[in-house]
Amino acid sequence: MLIGYMRVSKANGSQSTDLQRDALIAAGVDPEKIYEDKASGSIDSRPELEACLKACRTGDVLMVWKLDRLGRNLAHLVTTVHNLDELGIGFKVLTGVPIDTTTPSGKLAFAIFAALAEFERELIRERTVAGLAAARARGRIGGAPYKMTPAKLRLAMAAMGKPETKIAELCQELGMTRQTLYRHVAPDGTLRDDGQKLFNKANRK
Repeated sequence: MLIGYMRVSKANGSQSTDLQRDALIAAGVDPEKIYEDKASGSIDSRPELEACLKACRTGDVLMVWKLDRLGRNLAHLVTTVHNLDELGIGFKVLTGVPIDTTTPSGKLAFAIFAALAEFERELIRERTVAGLAAARARGRIGGAPYKMTPAKLRLAMAAMGKPETKIAELCQELGMTRQTLYRHVAPDGTLRDDGQKLFNKANRK
């Protein structure tokens, strides 16, 4: 069975989903099997996505109009599709990046995405560790925890999106308290208000 999911980009839900709906129906999705969230992808709670994922069964194919309709970020996207694959559920993107995990080429394409997500995480981790080591070499040992930085924030987002991540170890690696971590990043790896403010401030420099 084909199941569709769509969402708008604006938190107030004012953006139309007609284009997404028409594309999903044209691809063969029953209108009654289309789930819609009227919320930004950065918002933690997306009840229709949760309902959509729960409705999927082995042999089904989850379809979205574009890749960014499903994932809050690359780490969340990879985790979600990996979980679907383990349950024998396919994933297909109708426009933009051509992904269809029910085909060998589609599986390969998504494997590349997963590899890129892991590569990005490792690069950020290496830079963070190098930065902490340099700070310690300059005598910054002990005292107050190091503040959140854009680099640490990206690492935290990637790590928090993985169910196997141990928060205590992540906090130790980043040199910060749980309170600081959770003030910037939600448990699923999405940005909180302080995290978004940090990115906005860094982008203005």
